[in-house]
This record gives sequence, structure tokens and C-alpha cells, in this order.
Amino acid sequence: MSNTFGILLSLALFLRMVATPALAFEVNERLSIGGVLAGAIQCQDLSDAPGAGSSCEGAVPLQTEFSYRPGEADEVFVKLGFAAGDGLNGDSPFVIAPWAADLEDDVKDVNARGRDHLLAAWYKHTFSVSEDNSLGASLGVIDATDYLDENSYANDEYTQFMNPALTNGPNVFLPSYDLGAALQWDAGRWSVRAVWMDVGENDDGNEFSFYGLQAGYSVDNSFGAGHYRVVFAGASRDFLDPAGARLEHRAGALLSFDQEFGAVVGGWIRVGWQTDEAAIDYSAIYSGGIDIGGSAWGRDGDNIGLGFAHLDGGSLDIDRSQVAEAYYRWQLREGLGLTADIQYQNDDYETGQGPSGWTFGLRAAAEF
Repeated sequence: MSNTFGILLSLALFLRMVATPALAFEVNERLSIGGVLAGAIQCQDLSDAPGAGSSCEGAVPLQTEFSYRPGEADEVFVKLGFAAGDGLNGDSPFVIAPWAADLEDDVKDVNARGRDHLLAAWYKHTFSVSEDNSLGASLGVIDATDYLDENSYANDEYTQFMNPALTNGPNVFLPSYDLGAALQWDAGRWSVRAVWMDVGENDDGNEFSFYGLQAGYSVDNSFGAGHYRVVFAGASRDFLDPAGARLEHRAGALLSFDQEFGAVVGGWIRVGWQTDEAAIDYSAIYSGGIDIGGSAWGRDGDNIGLGFAHLDGGSLDIDRSQVAEAYYRWQLREGLGLTADIQYQNDDYETGQGPSGWTFGLRAAAEF
């Protein structure tokens, strides 16, 4: 999609959403339909990036979710993904692309399975032990990020930070949209998540197995609500080493915390590491930020997000990367928001300085 067409399409989408109330579809007590429709324009201004000049690109992703509950303890869920354009993700010189959304290339031939647009399709049964103690078991085509590395302030590329370094911890390589099973245990303030997935293809073209485990604890203290999580992740020996000579395992760990500090301000951090026997871009991530609620200036639905991530290079030629992002989100009406976003990124290589520069974005998102 050309720059001009992408920008016009994104602007047209925004204008259409502003004129349309937020929608919610409860077909009946068993069937519901939801999702998100978004449009974004991002413009980059780069330095030290030969062959990649200043440019603007737009993209429009649509995700539609269907939930059917045949009984109180059972759920069948399907998510479909569509998109027009890849935005700057296809034109960025940075290792980490500027928008974590599932764009046009992401929803086609998903994980080399020959499957387009079907992102998730699973069945879940919940075993209730008591009022605050339950175990949910899911099986089908799942997304590991639905269960692992949750965060109240940095986990949604449609309403919060756009850069992937701030929406999830890249070092735990959480796969999406493939065959797997998940367990969700909740008992009061404690929670445990376990995920297994069989993923069709990694960057080396190999099928691999993924394993993830998360333990979480929630608090509600004098500051406010908080969530503290520890994530462990591993993958089978199907990843090439830096020399491309043999296959290696991957393993990583992540701490992901978020905490309210009163009625207006919240904060979050992620700290994680992974092994580097396989060819990996980053061995560690240190990220964090704050969220400022709009009630401080009489706009209860608005918020400001400020975030920063430092990533240490792994076993390839990247020495380090840094990402800083700030956004202001206006809530135009329930389920509809407009976000002004600015990012600064730089990549340093073992051989010298890599690209650096700014990305300016405007994003509209309607959740229904």
C-alpha cells in the first residue's frame, strides 16, 4: 500500500469512527461479538540509517471476536484478524518495529501454517472449586500473550504503548496464534498460568514447542491495586546457534509488575533475561514507565503514558537497543479513543552505531 493511500485510509477510518457510537453486540445470553477496529499513521525521521529515509505510512487492523457459552462453565472462542497495510513495520530500519499490532503480513500464512485471518479458536472449561478458587483449561489455537506477561499499563498496542518493547517483554519470545493448551488457576490473590504450544515456524524455518509458566499475586493496599508476576518460558531445541551450525534450546525469565500510586498515577516495570546459546537479538530487557490519569485535569477517561526500555544485545551483532515512548490518549466516547504518540529509538551494533530517530504517530481505535 502506498504512503498516500495508507494515510488517506487511516484518516477516513478515524473520521468514520468519530461519527459512529461505540458498538457492543450481545446477540443473546450465550453469544457475544466484540473486537477492535484501529487505524494509525506513523511518520519516521531517521539518522544513521542508509537506504531508509523519512517517510509516513498508515495501516488499518481489524480483529473480531466471537464468544459462545453453551453452559456456565464452558466457552468457545474465535478471533479473526484482517488488516490493510503494514505501516512503518515494513519500512523501519530498527530491530523492533514501531507498532505491535497484527498488520497485513501478520494475518496471512500465520506461522507458516497456510492459514489466513484465523488467529484464535479454542474451547475452555472452568472447574469451580469455590467462590474464589477456579481452574480453567483451554485447548485449540491460542495466543500465549493472553495468559503470560499481563500488565495493567503496558500490554495493549491499541490503547496503550505502540512499540513491542513496551507491550510485552521480547526476551521471553511469547508466540501467538497456534496450536496449544493453557491452564488458568485463580485462588484469591494468587494466580498461576501454564501454556504449551506447537508453533509452525520460527525465524529459522523450524517447527518448535513452547512452554510458559506464570505465577502472580495481586494486592490492594494503601496505594491501590497492584499485580506482581514472574514468568518462565522455554522452547525446544529447534533454534540455530549464531554460527548456524547446530540447534539449541531457548529459555528466559521475566518479572512484570504494575502498581497504582493513588487515584491518578500508576507505575510498571519489566525485567527479564534469556539464554544466548541460540541466535537471539537480545539477552535482557529493563523497562518501565508511569501512567497518569486524566482525572488530574478533569478528563477522567484520558491518560498519559511514559515508558522506556533498554535491551542488551544477545548472541548476534546487536550491542544494545533503547526505546522511549510517550502518548496522550483522548477518550472520545466509551470504547473510542484517539492517541497522539511519539517514540525515540536507537540501535547500536558491535561494529558501530546503528540507526536512531523519531517516530510520530496518530492512532484511532474503537473497541466494540
